[in-house]
Amino acid sequence: MANLKEIRNRISSVSSTMQITSAMKMVSAAKLKKAQDAIVAMRPYSNKLTGILKDLSSSIDSDNIFIQNRPTNKTLIVCITSNRGLCGGFNSNIIKECVGIANEKNSQELSFLCIGKKGSDILSKKHNVVVTNNEIYDDLSFDNVKKIADLLIEKFVDQEYDKIQIVYNRFKNAATQIVTKEQFLPISPDESQEENNQDYIFEPSKSEIVNELIPKSLRTQLFKSLRDSYASEHGARMTAMHKATDNATELRDQLKLTYNKARQAAITNEILEIVGGAEALNN
Repeated sequence: MANLKEIRNRISSVSSTMQITSAMKMVSAAKLKKAQDAIVAMRPYSNKLTGILKDLSSSIDSDNIFIQNRPTNKTLIVCITSNRGLCGGFNSNIIKECVGIANEKNSQELSFLCIGKKGSDILSKKHNVVVTNNEIYDDLSFDNVKKIADLLIEKFVDQEYDKIQIVYNRFKNAATQIVTKEQFLPISPDESQEENNQDYIFEPSKSEIVNELIPKSLRTQLFKSLRDSYASEHGARMTAMHKATDNATELRDQLKLTYNKARQAAITNEILEIVGGAEALNN
């Protein structure tokens, strides 16, 4: 059995760790509320805009650069992770999904655009990471996300890549994050909906509306994905820190019990030695 000083040091160490995890849990809970409100408010707008675009895509000329289904020789995966750890399986699930996609596309040239330090650190060891952006989380605004979306659109229009996909964690609740893979470009029509025969009146012309709507929809889609991931990160971290705090509390209680047993045994031994010494003097 460890001596009393070692047990005291361990109790002190576990208590300090518990304070840190508890503080991180409360910080993530505060940030989660703000991030959750933002994504819940944005999701209906983004989904409706994407739906309108998919409805229009069936009537867009097939020679439109954003609709063309070119032979897929080069694929770009946008991997959205976080800059910090201590959030359970949040980052590892995304990296695992990206590696799985890379293994499936052995015959194709695959590259990654990583948003978040954790993803770029792992994927850059074995895969081609063309762009890394870790600063976006310092100011997660539409204007900053727009720059990344415009870069992706430019790479697709210049035919550097034939397909662009986004892999991120979709926020469901604080305890559940769903790994999601979405196609960014080219835009695919919604095959689940039956073809409707409604006639639309376009003002101004259809081409002007489409040319304005497509970039806006793509920027909004990427912004929604980042906000989803940001809310998921804080939800995952809050849950992980909650579990860590519970485990630390349990370990501290076990150590205190062990310490009390060891202290009681030490006191009993001292009493026995004193009694034994007194008996020896009497004899």
